[in-house]
Amino acid sequence: MRKFALLFYLVFGTSAFANDALKTAKSLTELVPAGYVVVNQMQGDLNKDNQDDFVLLIKGTDKSYIIQDEYRGALDRNRRGIIIARKNNDQYELMLKNLHCFSSENEDGGVYFPPEMNISINKGNLYFHYMHGRYGHWTYTFRSQNSDFELIGFDSSVNRGPIVERAVSVNFMTRKMLVKENMNRDEEAEEDVFKETWKKFSLAKRIKLSEVDDFDNLKIDKLINISDSR
Repeated sequence: MRKFALLFYLVFGTSAFANDALKTAKSLTELVPAGYVVVNQMQGDLNKDNQDDFVLLIKGTDKSYIIQDEYRGALDRNRRGIIIARKNNDQYELMLKNLHCFSSENEDGGVYFPPEMNISINKGNLYFHYMHGRYGHWTYTFRSQNSDFELIGFDSSVNRGPIVERAVSVNFMTRKMLVKENMNRDEEAEEDVFKETWKKFSLAKRIKLSEVDDFDNLKIDKLINISDSR
């Protein structure tokens, strides 16, 4: 499995014939609807057929979402989305499209910068990583199954500067989660001491990538029902 992340901002420019309902195309850019551009592309095997699939991070181009910030100047607040396609002979077949699930990279972070998001592919899984500096990080893991990409894992780390206060790992396949609480949060402490607790949970509905309206509102603790712990 190979992963190629573009190191520059790709602006393919959509074709005049771009169609929001297009399912197959001669090129990847034809799968991008009018009014969007590709800002990043990566590839890797997502359906275990030993062939690379293609993931496009796209962004809207509506000029009404470009604002003027008093301190930062012009900011493009257009939302971002994702397109996933596979190669079949000389055509590209659409596997998934969600045009608006990610906020822009230019959101207002208040007294701190907003979380940075990047996408990667590893061992057939699709990862969305969010990094929030001294406050920690979190990752959503999706896998191709049931004609969609379903959430199979979530991992987070709540930090206070260099100190990890709480870490959570959720496995949606086994319906189990591991919670690690740091019992030694003193900045002068030589090492972290974690208390580990395993919990079981139920999930009313599988979480599909095509149905995620806004990752900023995808609160895992609100979606699962914890049944017990040990």
